[in-house]
Amino acid sequence: MFQPRCLPILIGSLPLQDHTEAAEMILKYTPEIPLWPQLPKRNKEGMVRQFLTGFPGLIDEGKRFWIDTDSEDFADEMTSFYEEYLLAESDAGLLKTSRFALGADSAAGFAAFLDILISRNQSTVTLKGQITGPVTTGIGTKDRHGNSIFYNDNLRDMLIKLLSLKASWQVMELRNHTGTAAPIIFIDEPGMVSFGSSSFAGVSREMVTSAVGEVIEAIQKTGGLAGVHICANGDWGPALDSGADILSFDAYSYFNNIALYTAELTTFLKRGGILAWGIIPTGDPLIVSEENSDSLFAKWLDQLETLTTLGFTKQRIMEQTLIAPACGTGSLTLELAGKVLQMNRDVAAKCQDHLRQYSRGS
Repeated sequence: MFQPRCLPILIGSLPLQDHTEAAEMILKYTPEIPLWPQLPKRNKEGMVRQFLTGFPGLIDEGKRFWIDTDSEDFADEMTSFYEEYLLAESDAGLLKTSRFALGADSAAGFAAFLDILISRNQSTVTLKGQITGPVTTGIGTKDRHGNSIFYNDNLRDMLIKLLSLKASWQVMELRNHTGTAAPIIFIDEPGMVSFGSSSFAGVSREMVTSAVGEVIEAIQKTGGLAGVHICANGDWGPALDSGADILSFDAYSYFNNIALYTAELTTFLKRGGILAWGIIPTGDPLIVSEENSDSLFAKWLDQLETLTTLGFTKQRIMEQTLIAPACGTGSLTLELAGKVLQMNRDVAAKCQDHLRQYSRGS
């Protein structure tokens, strides 16, 4: 059984161009739970585009991509998609080499990460992968006429199934290197709290819950731990009620907002849910420059104290805690990204030491 106990964990993106360099950086700062790197400076590794490979009708012209639903072959492509989905869902051997596998065209970091892991014979607690959620991907992906595919029932269903099996494929591949430990897969889904906003007009709570829930179920069914990563603010109810094993949130900016959801947080923690506290800021370079591990640890201690009002001991909460950056570092300079990763490791070490002291004193 996975015991987080304030271990450090990361979000996937880094401001690099070389996957091997990125994987080495990750292993340096999070050797316990390393993850494969995403490099958004590469066109096909942007948050929305990266996991679309294999979707029927996908047209990619470098910095611009869309779904060509007007193509004469689109109906046949849809049929082929569902045929392959049904086969791959029930046969791990077919899934391994299917369109749902992560390939070098848009996720070269996966293979580069495993190559280094194997060459070093690296010992880990577990491994982490990630996928962009169906709401964010679906809203950000357009057809030829500029319409988001999330609003089309058929296209949304295909997208959810594509992402579900890409997540399952990661669990299957990572399990070859985690022993008995369950791999962690984060669903990067700011849309889970943003429904109802102008950017997500027409997206209902039910649509979000159903879409993300199917991906969560696929991860757990394959033997993984499902996390939902949200670096936005809004209605936290669906995320806490989603059945995810881990909730990764921007604790630096939005802790006071999520703390208002006392009933949902209580239920989440009671069932053993893990909080990945995004206490290390990533959004504003000036703030990243000004903060340090001592100030962030003090901020986290205040937040920890707040959660004890829900009726949980500090030890219980810390045992169900991971320490994380608020979001990825792909938009920062390399120097600041390195500082974020170092602060993340340092704060996690302080939190672990606090847990040990608290455990001895209780």
